[in-house]
Amino acid sequence: MLQNDSLGFAPEELDLTHLDQTQGPPAAPATIPFSHENSQPVQQAHAQQLTHLDSQGRAQMVDVGQKKATPRAATASAIVHLNNAAFSAIASGKKSAKGDALTVAQLAGIMGAKQTAQLIPLCHNIPLDKVSVELSLDSSEQCVHIEANAKTQGHTGVEMEAMVAASVAALTVYDMCKALDKGITIEHIRLEAKTGGKSGDYHRLPKP
Repeated sequence: MLQNDSLGFAPEELDLTHLDQTQGPPAAPATIPFSHENSQPVQQAHAQQLTHLDSQGRAQMVDVGQKKATPRAATASAIVHLNNAAFSAIASGKKSAKGDALTVAQLAGIMGAKQTAQLIPLCHNIPLDKVSVELSLDSSEQCVHIEANAKTQGHTGVEMEAMVAASVAALTVYDMCKALDKGITIEHIRLEAKTGGKSGDYHRLPKP
């Protein structure tokens, strides 16, 4: 008789009479769709799909030609944390060697949004109706808050344009201030809201 040293009994000695042999395998647990913190509830996971992948998992550009052109808008944000020297220089209105940091970052964000299709491989080249970038100082956190807005009348959304605008503006703040602080950090680049399109509207829920 073979013994299972780790269990201390022979396999044939197991008593399985208490198990209900008529039942099939246990049912799989219910799937809970993933949702980012502070975001609206997402749809059921089975209804979601990666539209930039075809049925064989290969990258593809989505055909939006059959979609109706509708008003679409998106808002994205980012936060740039600086040390005391860099933040004080911006807050006091002093210009860096490259000029007015916040004004240059604002213009860079707008220009960046217009180059989104050149940076993100499968993005469509969207005719933008408007792009705006606002930067504000937060002395309590010693950081710069960035908000970018993009609008279009088109076949697809402008979330990526808003996200690129916020990202490029944040990177430009770094570039303008790196002489005073190499440890600048960029955080929370994210979509805050979008309107229009088949997927409906989205608004990030505020923190409780």
